[in-house]
Amino acid sequence: MNNDDARLIRSSSVMGLGTIISRITGLVRNLLLVAVLGTGILGDAYNVANTTPNILYNLLIGGALSAVFVPQIVKSFRDADGGSAYVSRLVSLLATALLMITVFAMVIAPLLISIYAPTFTGRSRDVTIAFALYCLPQILFYGLFGVLGQVANAKERFGPMMWAPIANNLVVIALFSYFLSVTDEISLQTITDSQIRVLGIGTTLGIALQALILLPTIKSSGLRLRFRVDWRGVGLDKALKLASWMFVFVLISQLGFLATVNIATRAAVAADAAGVAYGVGYTPYANAYLILLLPHSIVTISVLTALLPKLSELVLDKKIDELKVKINTALRLVGIVTVPAALFFLLFGERVAEALFFGIPELDAIYIGRVLSALSLGLIPLSINLVLIRGLNAFENTKYQVLSNLVINLIAVAISIVAFVNLEARSVTVGLGVAFTASYWIGIFVTYLLLRKYTGALQLGGVVVFYLKLTLAAAIAVISVAFIAQSLALEGNIFDLLGVFLATAALYLLVARAMRVSEVGQTVKTILRR
Repeated sequence: MNNDDARLIRSSSVMGLGTIISRITGLVRNLLLVAVLGTGILGDAYNVANTTPNILYNLLIGGALSAVFVPQIVKSFRDADGGSAYVSRLVSLLATALLMITVFAMVIAPLLISIYAPTFTGRSRDVTIAFALYCLPQILFYGLFGVLGQVANAKERFGPMMWAPIANNLVVIALFSYFLSVTDEISLQTITDSQIRVLGIGTTLGIALQALILLPTIKSSGLRLRFRVDWRGVGLDKALKLASWMFVFVLISQLGFLATVNIATRAAVAADAAGVAYGVGYTPYANAYLILLLPHSIVTISVLTALLPKLSELVLDKKIDELKVKINTALRLVGIVTVPAALFFLLFGERVAEALFFGIPELDAIYIGRVLSALSLGLIPLSINLVLIRGLNAFENTKYQVLSNLVINLIAVAISIVAFVNLEARSVTVGLGVAFTASYWIGIFVTYLLLRKYTGALQLGGVVVFYLKLTLAAAIAVISVAFIAQSLALEGNIFDLLGVFLATAALYLLVARAMRVSEVGQTVKTILRR
């Protein structure tokens, strides 16, 4: 392992630690949310309303902030003023646009809820709209967090963006803990206007804190930001052109997500009418997806956030062979964690959900676990695809990203519709998990072919063999521990889950070492030294 790879792992480990704590606190937050609002229609009302500002932000600006502006910001650092003028104009332009979008979204809130939850009527619709009005100002703060975070990343100050969400989670954890301590059990029919207001405003305050906490980091980086309106003829046009393609990219993603939410909420209403005694709609899908994203966020996002500025520099300097090596390295690094995690979720999905969601009825938790198992094998191609997408980001090609994303979402929506038409209402959300998995396995081949137009063949034969070795090592570990857990008849509480996880991880490392998969041990040692 060379010094550059070790540096990448060390940078990623800083972000990974922040992400671990962020995801753990986020999981606690969701556990409390489920404890307060349940997994039925009231929980769906809050989740749809709280997800709507995130959807709009990602649709209109967030996709560009995720990666498109990083190469442009990196270029601006070579200006005489170190990029202060360019970044000030960019932040000012985006903040102005975000404020206008926020106000407009609040005006059309009822229409937005009609789009994302068309089967909600009467009380369920009223509660969802009320939650949305308090949550929609999050659009502004999501945007500020996104642009300030990308500036910090371009300065290679990766930690703060990963640590800031912890503050958000702690605010909401405090909110829901207080709510649980002073409130009896509530339902869709009994929740009051003041309770909706407290939950909605408290949730938005957490996002505001998450954004504003980045300001000291930007100031300490040497950039001097001030509000500017001289946006024309200063180099923002190229960035905005790239962002326009990302608008199409995110539009496709959100249309796919719209289909998922619509199908899931329709299934929830149908299941409720059929007398199904546990939640089967969007809330179980959202919670299972949150668990799935733990290893993806901790490893893949951390590695690629640290890697993207370097990829952009290699493209600027026309060092394509070095870029290909970096992409191969990233693929190997993310596989070390995502492969065993995917198999772990596949076999232990129900056990994971029962242990984590111990405060809800057992059938509700078991169903979340089934959805998690359906999603599990999608974790591997999800991470591979993001590595390849970041390669396209470095070449500033957003058009190809749109094409790749279109294929992925068309496949997911087609399979989701088939599941909705052919499965019982109680099984539809599990079918949505299968649709997600299948779409990404096909999508990675499309993304690779598009990236190859810039890089040539990435020589992935060694990477494929590496993934097969990881799969074998992980399968031996997970199946062995599953057999032992079955023999011991473990109860499925959080302590049993921790024991199962640690045993699986230890056995995976031992088997990987016996198979001479040296990258696994080297990566662990580098992280531990860090």
